[in-house]
Amino acid sequence: MPYFDAASAAPLHPVARQALVAALDEGWADPARLYREGRRARMLLDAAREAAAEAVGCRPDELVFTPSGTRAVHTGVAGALAGRRRAGRHLVLSAVEHSSVLHSAAAHEADGGTVTEVPVDRTGRVAPDAYAGALRADTALACLQSANHEVGTEQPVAEVARACREAGVPLLVDAAQSLAWGPVPGDWSLLTASAHKWGGPAGVGLLVVRKGVRFAPQGPADERESGRAAGFENIPAIVAAAASLRAVRAEAEADAEAARLRELVERIRGRVARSVGDVEVVGDPERRLPHLVTFSCLYVDGETLLHELDRAGFSVSSGSSCTSSTLTPSHVLRAMGVLSEGNVRVSLPAGTAEEDVDRFLEVLPGLVAGVRERFGAPAAASAGGGGESLVVDALGRRCPIPVIELAKVFGEVPVGGTVTVLSDDEAARLDIPAWCEMRGQEYVGERPADHGTAYVVRRTS
Repeated sequence: MPYFDAASAAPLHPVARQALVAALDEGWADPARLYREGRRARMLLDAAREAAAEAVGCRPDELVFTPSGTRAVHTGVAGALAGRRRAGRHLVLSAVEHSSVLHSAAAHEADGGTVTEVPVDRTGRVAPDAYAGALRADTALACLQSANHEVGTEQPVAEVARACREAGVPLLVDAAQSLAWGPVPGDWSLLTASAHKWGGPAGVGLLVVRKGVRFAPQGPADERESGRAAGFENIPAIVAAAASLRAVRAEAEADAEAARLRELVERIRGRVARSVGDVEVVGDPERRLPHLVTFSCLYVDGETLLHELDRAGFSVSSGSSCTSSTLTPSHVLRAMGVLSEGNVRVSLPAGTAEEDVDRFLEVLPGLVAGVRERFGAPAAASAGGGGESLVVDALGRRCPIPVIELAKVFGEVPVGGTVTVLSDDEAARLDIPAWCEMRGQEYVGERPADHGTAYVVRRTS
């Protein structure tokens, strides 16, 4: 069964498996002890730290291992903010950061701090000038991911790092998605990453704090990992994480696998747009991770489509609002202003077979068509001569129904006429404007309505 969700968790790399098994026999003792078994464990831990630091591009004594990438983010943000409390309590981040960064920002705000979110363009990328403009005299910390976890867009880290350095503000880079493909460019100050994103075992994160960065670890003091990651180190997992990071980076630097995956993703981007119809491929087409592509299908329930793909033998994920776990769109897709319904993220692990990608592209159009038929989506816009305006009541109906109902009647109003959609689904706030963008129609705006919101669309052609 083809696994196409490496952005969530990459399959365990063979080198990680070998290193993990070997370290289970050698690295079980307490590395803080001076007897033979402890010294052996300490040697393994130090060697892993040196290997990871070389891959990141930092000093070994700047890097600590944490129980997860999320813990690395929380520790890094809290420690940097506390260390620079005298400078101020202002935090800057992009609108498309990982939820771990957003949760840290929310905690900071709840504690009396202030937060500025820098918007992104329709590809999911921040403008360096806009980011620099958000920095203030009281800014204690700035955060920017190296590449987006949902759409693959790479961020201008080097340019933002330069602006932060000129402003005297440390920059924390979440490199979870990109570290497997190469070191993070620029003069950044802190960095976080997670081993299960590159084929290492789950439960290992990295936190790098450059020398000279003011940092005050929060929580009870602990003598391990420079006081920045409490608890007994999982040395076998750490050894496996460092070994696999070195292995995937060597493979990436050879460039053959990255180039091959990039070509497969380019094939998906082109074929989906041609064969599915009413689809928006999102993210930057050039400045992106080599293995990840995201697209959204009009008139499709995302959860249903993912189940259909699973039944067809493909494991993919989604940032769609149409899932059982949430009724609000992905914050990334919302910030980009792109279609959220029927969203599919394909992230290819190393070694993905070309024939598996081709089979995915063969079955996808039929599955999308089947889901659309099930939801009663219109095959094409009807031409007709109705009144100057129509009102569609979609209250109580969830994505993708409000957009489907809009499309069904849109051809009944003349050019210049309007359709007003009444909806209480949060996804409509994103998907109706996105529908207008895809269809070349005018989104007039929204206004409060009884039990929901009225979204007004004007027909221009």
